[in-house]
Amino acid sequence: QVQLVESGGGLAQPGGSLRLSCAASGFIFSSYAMSWARQAPGEGLEWVAGIYSAGGDTRYADSVKGRFTISRDNTNDTVYLQMNTLKPEDTALYYCAKDSHFYISRSFDSWGQGTQVTVSS
Repeated sequence: QVQLVESGGGLAQPGGSLRLSCAASGFIFSSYAMSWARQAPGEGLEWVAGIYSAGGDTRYADSVKGRFTISRDNTNDTVYLQMNTLKPEDTALYYCAKDSHFYISRSFDSWGQGTQVTVSS
C-alpha cells in the first residue's frame, strides 16, 4: 500500500531555514506528481507546492514563492521541501501528498501523517 512518511519538521527562528523530506513507497514514485500542503492551527488546508513526476516543472502558492523550493529524487523515492526565510505565519502541520496524475492536478489520493513546523523566536 502507499506510504508517505514526512520528516524534518521542528522549531525554527524567523528568517531561518528547514528542509522537509517525504519518503514514499508502495507505488511507482516516478510516475506521479507530488505536492506539499499545510494546515495552520484553526485554518483550512493550504496547498504549498507541487512538482511534476519527472521533476522538471514546479508550482508554488503565492505565499511561499521565492522562499520555498520543492524537489524530488526519483532514484530514492523522496520529495523535499526546502524552506528559507521562514516567517511565523509558516507555522503549520506540513503534509506530503501523492497526486493522481503525472502532472500537478491537485487531485490527491494519498497523504502522509504530517510533520510540524513552528517558526518562533
